[in-house]
Amino acid sequence: MAKIKRRGSAIWHGGIKDGKGAITTESGALADYPYGFASRFEGQRGSNPEELIAAAHASCFTMALSLILGEAKLTVEELQTSAEVTLEQVEGGWAITAVHLVLQAKVPGADQATFEELAGRAKANCPVSKLLKANITLDATLLA
Repeated sequence: MAKIKRRGSAIWHGGIKDGKGAITTESGALADYPYGFASRFEGQRGSNPEELIAAAHASCFTMALSLILGEAKLTVEELQTSAEVTLEQVEGGWAITAVHLVLQAKVPGADQATFEELAGRAKANCPVSKLLKANITLDATLLA
């Protein structure tokens, strides 16, 4: 079986509230991109782990659905997915408790029931979905 390894890194300087960090991805898509307490909890400029997970989940799910639709002999015109990750304080600290995927798709020849079944299969089986323990929901809209 094939095994693929990808890398990302983070560096942090200082305390939790006054500290600053930077995220770097192996591909260079992010290179020393800033993150910190304020960007994670106070809505200030910079990245945070939750938005990175959201982007990773949306892209993974969309690719998985493209594969599944192709296997069903359906040709994708467009798949557009957004992901909302919920970070909330729970007993014992903070946790990512939910991910909500919103998909809009143009797939000529697909009927709603088949589309929803295939989208559900992609949601359950994309590698990022399998990684997360959060409640993952999906709104899938097939556009005419």
